[in-house]
Amino acid sequence: MDEALLRSLTPSVLAVLVRRGADFAAAEDAVQDALVEALRVWPADPPRDAKGWLVTVAWRKFLDQARSDAARRRREDRLDEEPSPGPAPSVDDTLQLYFLCAHPSLTPSSAVALTLRAVGGLTTRQIARAYLVPEATMAQRISRAKRTVSGVRFDRPGDVATVLRVLYLVFNEGYSGDVDLAAEAIRLTRQLAVSTDHPEVAGLLALMLLHHARRAARTAPDGSLVPLAEQDRRRWDTASIAEGVRILQSALARDRLGEYQAQAAIAALHADAPTAEETDWVQIVEWYDELARLTDSPVVRLNRAVAVGEADGPRAGLAALAALDDSLPRHTAVAAYLHERDGDLATAARLYAEAARKAPNLAERDHLTRQAARLNTSR
Repeated sequence: MDEALLRSLTPSVLAVLVRRGADFAAAEDAVQDALVEALRVWPADPPRDAKGWLVTVAWRKFLDQARSDAARRRREDRLDEEPSPGPAPSVDDTLQLYFLCAHPSLTPSSAVALTLRAVGGLTTRQIARAYLVPEATMAQRISRAKRTVSGVRFDRPGDVATVLRVLYLVFNEGYSGDVDLAAEAIRLTRQLAVSTDHPEVAGLLALMLLHHARRAARTAPDGSLVPLAEQDRRRWDTASIAEGVRILQSALARDRLGEYQAQAAIAALHADAPTAEETDWVQIVEWYDELARLTDSPVVRLNRAVAVGEADGPRAGLAALAALDDSLPRHTAVAAYLHERDGDLATAARLYAEAARKAPNLAERDHLTRQAARLNTSR
């Protein structure tokens, strides 16, 4: 059973049901039922047209649900519109579905959460981690969003800013999390850049390309994380870096700075340095100042503290860090790094061990555990 195939077809099947008039919540339930049926049936009897099979089964599931609801008996009239089991049109509906989920009836945060769950395939836990909120809070937010759009006609798609936020979070989860979604986020952002004349779309695409260019160097053969300063820069994708820088320069020339352009500028400065020691940390701090002005994000200020520590020394970085809430994700890891650079190895080892216990994924936990062990051995 090719579960990756099922995953890739889900957005298109969901979009077909929505276009045919199904409300979002019912359509999502029907598609999930069809996927369960596919897992049961396909191993013994694989279809010739996977998408057509899923559309047909999902539509039948939706009609079955509609018939059981007296308030929706009018949907029975659509039974004769059931799509034939023949080949379905080969159309990529994913980006359209992103816009549909960013519906004006939802707040931007709810629209992002709903899209990440229904289209991006992220779990509620992953989305909650991206938003820095408890999993139960995010589950309630997604449930409210589904109730809000239940029965709503998706004829007024959402705005570009909300779709960009979704693509950004999907990319970040694919780049650093448990689900590989980064390449898909880049593909969709490329599509959006072709159809939308918006400098922040270009900024996001540049940011993705610059980060993705380093992906091959981010892990060792055993799967362990390799920090940016220790990466083999010969393994970076120079073509992607060149494309990202070119796109970024074009966007910045329009003098409409946004958060994705600022982040891409920081990534470009890292990519431009031949070695870690030659990184222009002073400029990076300046860009973090711009980014903090644009977003007022505590995560941005956390990253800025690291940059200040590199540009002005670890004690300056620790002073910047002291102004931030120590419950922020990765706050303890940053403190450990800055204390190590300041020569306080005992404190750094203790903080690395503490950060490992809080790590959001196994690879990061193992990396922080090794850092603590290294310092404990060297003392």
